[in-house]
Amino acid sequence: MSRIPLFDTEDMTQEQAKVYADVVGGPRGRLIGPLRVAMHNPTLADRWQKFGEVLRYNTSLPKRLTELAILVTARRWNSQLEWYIHAEDGRKAGLDESIIDSLRCGQPPLFNNQEDADIYDFACQLQHRANVDDELYRRVHERWGTVAMVDLTSIIGYYTLVAMTLNVHQIPLPDGAVQPLEDLSQSYEGQWALARLASGEVAAPTLSEAVR
Repeated sequence: MSRIPLFDTEDMTQEQAKVYADVVGGPRGRLIGPLRVAMHNPTLADRWQKFGEVLRYNTSLPKRLTELAILVTARRWNSQLEWYIHAEDGRKAGLDESIIDSLRCGQPPLFNNQEDADIYDFACQLQHRANVDDELYRRVHERWGTVAMVDLTSIIGYYTLVAMTLNVHQIPLPDGAVQPLEDLSQSYEGQWALARLASGEVAAPTLSEAVR
């Protein structure tokens, strides 16, 4: 159950009604997730939905890689609803089920190409080190270009905001849905992995070496 009241269309102000119409008339088609919170401040919700629409649907990266970066972020913050939505979006975008399952279990995936592995490394390093190393930055930049570097960093930052919003306000999953993510901090293996991440040791040998 949410910690705060969720937006209700029956009690909309004029400002909220305008934003709501823009959201349901856009590519989302419905109002879900963090916008159910942001709608309490329609000015914020308006900016939020426009920003999110760009980063979810209109970046210069292939949709598969956008969803990979989002799933790394969702797993990092143990964000149940973010994962629930974007695991399905990842499948639709062509992200291999074995990659999704490895991320869900907190394990480095085995990638079939360097492109995917580099995006995974980039998202992991940025989430856990607050930066990425020079060589990785160079490879991603050379492959995808300057605009994509702006897009990729913005995707990871935006979906960190989404994850924090969903978590702190306890926005529920759809009725009948089961939480997809285990809290890794509750297991021995998860505690060990989190300790490594907290120290800045992001399992560097296993990330790029995960390409097979």
